[in-house]
Formats: sequence, structure tokens, C-alpha cells
Amino acid sequence: MTSVKQVQVTFDCADPARVGRFWCEVLGYVVPSPPTGFATWEDFDRALPPERQGSAFACVDPSGVGPRLFFQRVPEGKVVKNRLHLDVRVGTGLVGEERLAALEAECARLTALGAVRVRLLTADGFDESCLVMQDVEGNEFCLD
Repeated sequence: MTSVKQVQVTFDCADPARVGRFWCEVLGYVVPSPPTGFATWEDFDRALPPERQGSAFACVDPSGVGPRLFFQRVPEGKVVKNRLHLDVRVGTGLVGEERLAALEAECARLTALGAVRVRLLTADGFDESCLVMQDVEGNEFCLD
């Protein structure tokens, strides 16, 4: 039996570079070096057939710990709530007003990047507070 060595998170989207660059800013991820023989990703993209140009984007955790994120263009738009979403853990270990302040500060930073605040889910005695948000194409994620 083989063991899993890595996990990649893939986003279906209309504009892979736009969504990918947003998530680079959110998570502090970076764009890896282009393939051998290409000075830039733009050069690589121009070498693709026209229908494949702009169809994908990827970014990685510079520390090598987090999963690679891959963004692929799909023809259909987002219609319903995501069945899977990312939790951006900015309030880990914090409770009450201190946690809310951390969530609100990150929310302000991300809305400046194009994210949309959806709603605050307040602590209920079981779960701590979190903020439901949407990225630049409407994909839900939580500030947790």
C-alpha cells in the first residue's frame, strides 16, 4: 500500500491568475519558477495553444509545509455553495474579544484585496467565532 506524499488543493475558476494571486496574498504563498527553457510564466503561457493560454495558475508555500494550490479555468460559473472550503487560521488560540479583533483585522486586509465579508458566526459555547468570506470569484472560505 502506498502512502500519500503530498496534497494539492485545486480551485475551478474563470480567471486562474486572478484567483491564484489573491490566494498568494492571503496565505503568503509564492509562484514557483517557470519550467526549464522559459524565463517567465508568461513566456511559457504564450508557447501554449491559444485555447490553453491563461488556463492554469499554481502557487506554493515558500516554507514547503502547506499544500500546493492549483487554479484551473472551467467554462461554467460558480452556482452553489462550495462543498469544501479553506479555513484561514488567524485566530488560533484566541478567544472572545481578542479573537474577534484578530478576525476583523484580517477581514479588513482581505477585503482590500477584493474578498467579500459574508457573515460573522459568533461563539456558541461549542465553536469559537469565525468570519465567512468569499474570494474574488465568490468561493467561500472562513477566517477561523
